[in-house]
Amino acid sequence: MQIRLRQSLVKSLFIILTGLSLTSCETVQTTQSGVVSVDRKQMMAVSSQDIDAASSQTYAKLIAEERSKGTLNRDSSQVSRVRAIANRLIAQTPAFRPEARNWDWEVNVITSPEVNAWCMPGGKIAVYTGLIQSLQASDDELAAVIGHEMAHALREHARERASEQAVAGAGISILAAVTGVGDVAQKGMEYAYMGLLGLPNSRRHETEADRIGVELAARAGYDPRATITLWQKMGQVAGGEPIKFLSTHPSREDRMSDLTVYSQRVMPLYEQNRRK
Repeated sequence: MQIRLRQSLVKSLFIILTGLSLTSCETVQTTQSGVVSVDRKQMMAVSSQDIDAASSQTYAKLIAEERSKGTLNRDSSQVSRVRAIANRLIAQTPAFRPEARNWDWEVNVITSPEVNAWCMPGGKIAVYTGLIQSLQASDDELAAVIGHEMAHALREHARERASEQAVAGAGISILAAVTGVGDVAQKGMEYAYMGLLGLPNSRRHETEADRIGVELAARAGYDPRATITLWQKMGQVAGGEPIKFLSTHPSREDRMSDLTVYSQRVMPLYEQNRRK
C-alpha cells in the first residue's frame, strides 16, 4: 500500500509538472547546433532579464570581494594569457549565438588554490589560479575549460535550471497541499524530482557544454583533444569520484568516451584554424 501510494504521488507530481510546463514555460532554441549537433530545445519559465539581473548583482559582489582581498587580477602575465585565450574563443561564439559577440564579456583571474573556472550568464568569466597552477594547464587545456564554461552561458543552462526548479517547486507545493501530506512526504517528492529529473538534466548540461566547448576551441585554433588531457588531470586532482547516479556530472568513463568522439568530429575545424 505504501509503495502504491508513493508511486501514485510521483505519478501525480509528473502530471502537475507537465501541466505547469505547458502553461508557464516557453520553448526556446538558445543556440545553433554547430558541427557537434547540440540542438535540444529548452523549456524556460524564468525570463532572461531576471537571470541577467541576478547574475549581475552576484558578479558585482563577488568581484568587489576579490578586489578588496587583493586577489583580483594580481599577476598581469597570467591575466594577459587567460584573456588572450578567452578573446579567441569569444570571437567564435557567433557559430552558436550570433548576438553573443556583442555581449559585455569580462575576463578575470582570481588568485586562489581552488581548481575552478566559471562563466556567468552574459559572459562574465573567471579563472582561478589553482586551475592554472595545479594542473599545469597548457593554452589548449585552458581553452578547453574556458570554452566549456562559456558554453553553459551560451546555452543559458543557469536559466534552464532555475526554470526547472521554479516549476518543480510549484508542482511539489501544490501536490503537497492537495494531498495533505506532511513534511516528510513532501521532502520525499523533492528527492523523487531530483533523482528522476533534476540530476540527469545537470548531466545533460555538462555533456552539452563539453561538446560545444570542443568546437569553440577548434574554431579558435586550439587542439580539441586537449579537453581529454584536461579532464584526466581534473580527475587526478579530484581523487575519488562520487556515485554516478547521484552526481551532477557524467562519469569519468562516459565523459572521456564522449569527448574522444566529439574532439575527433571537430578536428577538421582545428586543422583549418590552428596557428602555424
